[in-house]
Amino acid sequence: MSSSSSRWGALAVLCAVIFLDALDVSMVGVALPAIQHDLGLSTSSLQWVVSGYVLGYGGLLLLGGRTADLLGRRRVFLVALGVFAVASLLGGIVDDGGLLIAARFVKGVAAAFTAPAALSIITTTFPEGPERNRALSIFTACGASGYSLGLVLSGLLTEIGWRWTLLMPVPVAIIALLIAPRVLRGRDERAEGGHDLIGAVLITASMLLLVFTVVQAPEAGWASLQTIGSLVAVAVLLGLFVFTERRMRHPLVRLGILRSGHIVRANLGLLILMGSYVAFQFVAMQYFQNLLGWSALGTALAFLPAGLLVALTSTKMGDFADRFGTGKLIVIGSAALAGGYAMFLGIDRTPSLGGMVIPGMLLMGIAFALSFPSLNIQATTGVDDDEQGLASGLLNTSGQVGGAIVLAVVTAVLTSGGGETLSIGSLRSAIVVSLVLALVGLAISATGLRARKAQAVESESVKVYETV
Repeated sequence: MSSSSSRWGALAVLCAVIFLDALDVSMVGVALPAIQHDLGLSTSSLQWVVSGYVLGYGGLLLLGGRTADLLGRRRVFLVALGVFAVASLLGGIVDDGGLLIAARFVKGVAAAFTAPAALSIITTTFPEGPERNRALSIFTACGASGYSLGLVLSGLLTEIGWRWTLLMPVPVAIIALLIAPRVLRGRDERAEGGHDLIGAVLITASMLLLVFTVVQAPEAGWASLQTIGSLVAVAVLLGLFVFTERRMRHPLVRLGILRSGHIVRANLGLLILMGSYVAFQFVAMQYFQNLLGWSALGTALAFLPAGLLVALTSTKMGDFADRFGTGKLIVIGSAALAGGYAMFLGIDRTPSLGGMVIPGMLLMGIAFALSFPSLNIQATTGVDDDEQGLASGLLNTSGQVGGAIVLAVVTAVLTSGGGETLSIGSLRSAIVVSLVLALVGLAISATGLRARKAQAVESESVKVYETV
């Protein structure tokens, strides 16, 4: 097998796994009302089925990314994929809300190691430039399309039984686990340096506590002593982490990576993209199924336009990034995201498919198709091979923490009137949260575009001066 064929074979397996990760998250989304009814969960408790996964994922991503750099990306990827398969099986057979949340947490922990390991395998396998951009666009598009198309598959499976949405990933993960060792060949490179155990404990504890605090805040109260005390503890842990990393010879996170403006903007962009959309999806599921009485399949089909758009355009995103630059694509994607949320501000008890649902979903599909691959390319550009796991972990952490925080805020908005009864007003207010975030993301991306233009002008001026 040629070197090129080997690289693309490895990409196929990695794409299958990221597709599976995204599929798993979205399939649970459609099944939430059925899980809530079967297990007798309240709306505030129901979010833990999603947030339990996010808690493990967002809390351990930085550790997962750096572990892949230090212990070997291939080894970490395979072990974590095995844990993911076992946790998927357990989640599908438990008959208690608490055990289901625990299984989801373990799956999140496993994904915290597979996701950055997979992304860093790609960025260290494909040279920076058009070839890597194409690989990353395919990889990230598989994640985005898996997230969108998983909603449709979930609708079909939920009609049979919600447990099938949790069990379906098991055989796929096992097949990937059997094939992966054959295609992920070659030397498992490791970064030089020791293990920053103190930094690992501090950042993991702070991320876990942050995600737990914002998820629990709607129930405990945002102004409660528990919430405020937890946030203060998070700030202290993060302060100690920064203090430690500045003095470690081999830090878990080299803080200098955050001096790159494009990396910071990419992380903020993914935080907003995933945070606003995870929250919107939660609201949409409540609206379509609990308020309008739609079936799980009907709800899933409402999300189909976005998934199809992402899937059909996936192979072109790398070419678009090469031709137009990631900055322009992110700006357009951010504008489309805001437009999609704005369409849903007109929700009522007789929604128009042609006037609101389909156009809104298509705009969100455009947003994901353009922004998701571009943000991944931007976040890993200019990063040395031995820090690709770190860059990947930072990016994925941003997305997961964003999802947890915004979902907690939206849940608080939905339950602010007390009780479990939904209203058009509370749903609309919850969508406003996603819309405002999308507009903030648009402003940040536009700022980045202006910064690139200014840098290009300065570079051209230097060339003219040197020529003279």
